[in-house]
Amino acid sequence: FIKRKCNRCGIRNNLRTYKNSTMKLPTQAFTVERKAHFLAQCDHESMGFKRTVENLNYSAKALLLTFPKYYKSLQEAQEHERNPMLIANKVYGGRMGNNTINDGYTYRGRGYIQLTGKSNYQLFSKYINDDCVKYPDLVADKYALESAAWYFDVCGIWSVCDRGITHSDIAAVTRIINGGTNGLAHRIELTQKYYNELKRSNDFLENLRKNS
Repeated sequence: FIKRKCNRCGIRNNLRTYKNSTMKLPTQAFTVERKAHFLAQCDHESMGFKRTVENLNYSAKALLLTFPKYYKSLQEAQEHERNPMLIANKVYGGRMGNNTINDGYTYRGRGYIQLTGKSNYQLFSKYINDDCVKYPDLVADKYALESAAWYFDVCGIWSVCDRGITHSDIAAVTRIINGGTNGLAHRIELTQKYYNELKRSNDFLENLRKNS
């Protein structure tokens, strides 16, 4: 009971933070389903809205498991283990607009959905009217929520959210964000918790309107 109560309080605190933010919202209708998917994915990706910069402090074994496309041997992974700059430049360099030395590290994941790559930082800068290319830490420190909402917008994730909150719906959203289904069970749990809390609030407000 205590764990269930604390988890629910955490969801409510996150909802309160979200409602009180000055986030530049997407233009589409923000339904309960969209809010639940959005907040749950942000919650999972940022470890409970606590991490806004990508953690690249991988061991050699973790590098082989996480980035098998880029690390083919244990020896290669050992040369880069626990060195976030080397890892980011190898994994992200030469793509996503990263075309100069250390761009991979400079434009590593930031924000609640981990905005990654110089080209995405350039596009988001135009959207938010601030220079996140020159000052990339703005995405982590000032625009963690905005960058996540922008990503949902430009990647067409809102329309996927509209399908519902079944396991397959959540998996579809997860694949766009994650490129796979890592942490799917936790994402499902969070999405359903946010949905239930948001639905409860909406129903309460609707009853107030009917009875006023």
